[in-house]
Amino acid sequence: MIRKRGESGIIILTAVFFLIFTVIASDYFILSMDNTHIKAADEYSELTIRAGESQGTIYDRKMRPLVNENSEYYAVIVPYAADMKAVEEYAYDEKELEKHRSSTVPYVIKCRKEMPSSEGITVFEIPERYSEDNTAQHIIGYLSEGKGASGIEYAYDKILRNESGENSVTYTCDGFGRVLIGDGKKVRESSCNVGGVVTTIDRDHQKICENAVKDPAKGAIVLSDVYSGDILSLVSFPEYSPDRIEEAIADPESPLINRALYSYSVGSVFKLVTACEAINEGKKGYIYECSGSIGIKGQRFNCHKYDGHGKENLTKALTDSCNTYFIALSRRLDKGSFRRLAHDLSFGRETPLCAGIVGSSGVLPSLNDLDIPAELANFSFGQGKLSATPLQVNQMTCAIANGGQVPVLRLIKGITVDGKNTANEKPPQLSAVISSDTSAGLRRMMTAAIRDNENANAYSPIVKIAAKTSTAQTGRYDDEGNEYCHGWITGFFPADSPKYALTVLIEDGGYGNDAAAPLFREIAEKISLLERKTDENATVSEKNGP
Repeated sequence: MIRKRGESGIIILTAVFFLIFTVIASDYFILSMDNTHIKAADEYSELTIRAGESQGTIYDRKMRPLVNENSEYYAVIVPYAADMKAVEEYAYDEKELEKHRSSTVPYVIKCRKEMPSSEGITVFEIPERYSEDNTAQHIIGYLSEGKGASGIEYAYDKILRNESGENSVTYTCDGFGRVLIGDGKKVRESSCNVGGVVTTIDRDHQKICENAVKDPAKGAIVLSDVYSGDILSLVSFPEYSPDRIEEAIADPESPLINRALYSYSVGSVFKLVTACEAINEGKKGYIYECSGSIGIKGQRFNCHKYDGHGKENLTKALTDSCNTYFIALSRRLDKGSFRRLAHDLSFGRETPLCAGIVGSSGVLPSLNDLDIPAELANFSFGQGKLSATPLQVNQMTCAIANGGQVPVLRLIKGITVDGKNTANEKPPQLSAVISSDTSAGLRRMMTAAIRDNENANAYSPIVKIAAKTSTAQTGRYDDEGNEYCHGWITGFFPADSPKYALTVLIEDGGYGNDAAAPLFREIAEKISLLERKTDENATVSEKNGP
């Protein structure tokens, strides 16, 4: 077919116009789609680029941050208006910068603090959520897809993350979406990280407790103020990293579990409850001859000292941790009153700290259970069906130390808007459970249990300690037939003027005196030395004046 010359010219001209349109449309598409941080207005008169989000802070009791301690820096770069030598010099990651090397639209890179701002460079300081030296991880929790997934991060997600957290810069653009340099820019720097949640945790005490843990170990540590019930430190171990959650999930040691919230066999620390009931019922003077075992309705219970302790009174039996004494004593107690006292001292009740952080109720045997002689015998020295959390044991210890009042354990003080003042703070809540005379008697016994026991690993020449250890049987055995036992210790210090209640559990750790008591001593000593140093500094400051 032969085309006319005019028709051929029209075809060529049409093809040229189509090619030009395709190139322009392609450039415009690339311009509009090159950076996912860009959000342009419908009129294309403004261009907004987001540079990360700031999140609210979780504080300790002294308004020191437990998260957001460090900062990261991000820069919004307008490539044709920025000093690219400065961009290259201060860019945090050369590979990241290389991705934008040929970009003609604004982009965001991580940079160093010293990067200079200009019309084409806008630098933002963004709080880094977690750091390598992160503390109290089981309390704080972690994030998943930008939302709180556990701990305080979950419980206060809406407060810690809100719309005001966005950091951004907005430019005036021409009709093609290109930034007009010289028309100014609107910078939005979020300050929402100043507000957040205030906990009862003392960061110094938390780190002391965490550093006392010797790997490998599993367990929990609870430190509280005996009068307010404020939790000053709550440690679960092993630890985990919030940046490696999948690794923690696959770990057979289950580091994501907050062991302070889980119930375990209690063992001899429960003898404090038995002793308390005996004092209440006027049986403090009960004497028993321990021969190493005792028969209860055809079932024999052994004392840990197989040849017996000989003649025991209540104080000596607590120091010696004599099982047979407490079994014999329990048979002379009112079972209903005994169980009720245990319940009032926190056993068998959940310990809610905040949404998602709730201590298990454990198991408190029923009255029908205690009608069974063997179950009552087990109950008297903390075995059998009985189980409790480190939180519950710590609550009981507070009541003994403070004169007989069980406090509601508290982890959250309130919220803050300015990072200086706490709002919605509730006063301590305490319930009188035992008399001041009874609690004083128990305190003397716990002091004697450490002072008069030459083998007590909780004894310290630095601070006077009152405590009770236990080795709780689990009914589980290793391949060689050795039973796994949980090592416990709970007590308070200073013994003469109680201030802190401290409970340590070493899961499958063996003897409480070997596994848990050394940690108790180390923590008590370091906190006492820290207090002395603080007091000395305050005295020097007062002498020097303002």
